[in-house]
Amino acid sequence: MVLLSGGLDSTTVATHAVRQGHEVRALSIGYGQRHVRELQSARAVAERLGIELAVVDASFYGGLASFSSLTSHSVPLPENRDPGAMAADIPNTYVPLRNTFFVTLAAAALESWLLDAIERRGNAPATLEGAIFVGANAIDYSGYPDCRPEFYEAITEVIRLGSKVGAAYGVPIRIEAPIITMSKADIVRYGNDIGAPLELTWSCYAGLDRPCGACDSCELRAAGFAAAGISDPALAVR
Repeated sequence: MVLLSGGLDSTTVATHAVRQGHEVRALSIGYGQRHVRELQSARAVAERLGIELAVVDASFYGGLASFSSLTSHSVPLPENRDPGAMAADIPNTYVPLRNTFFVTLAAAALESWLLDAIERRGNAPATLEGAIFVGANAIDYSGYPDCRPEFYEAITEVIRLGSKVGAAYGVPIRIEAPIITMSKADIVRYGNDIGAPLELTWSCYAGLDRPCGACDSCELRAAGFAAAGISDPALAVR
């Protein structure tokens, strides 16, 4: 199960999962964010990769996790910040416990898929394992605490303890974060090398007709492509 936002990182990870030969499904979540332009990209990416995509309406979450510039227009987006400023603190683009919520939804969908295989289709539990692929990155990131390896290690144990497939059947559900220690330039190079449809991706927090070029996400993306020596194909087609 791939958490697919439609951005550069998750699209690279989705392509990675497909190229590894896994049976892949993808999950995209409308969580009450200030724009849903990214979901358009997620649909296009899933179609290009030939994977089944579920788009979940969880728009209520934005009302609960309201103190964030990604869920509230009353909280201004940070713009034109240098990398040092981005790394100095946790910015207001952090959405409270968003990745905890996302991984929980993905785990529920994945566990249902596994339970169906065991209890309805008769697969032996010992022949099964599940994975949640995430595009988390702990290097070129905006200080989010839920993008760190220790977060994913902890929530993997929570899923094992709290799931039927873990408690009753011993089926492992692991979290795969293949780009978590890559720089943004490395992600760009890797995505380009494996044929990820980077031209379909959307990273901008502002959600305008074209990327704003000023928000943290736009700046990190631009710096990554520049350092990789590759032109951003998403800008060429917009």
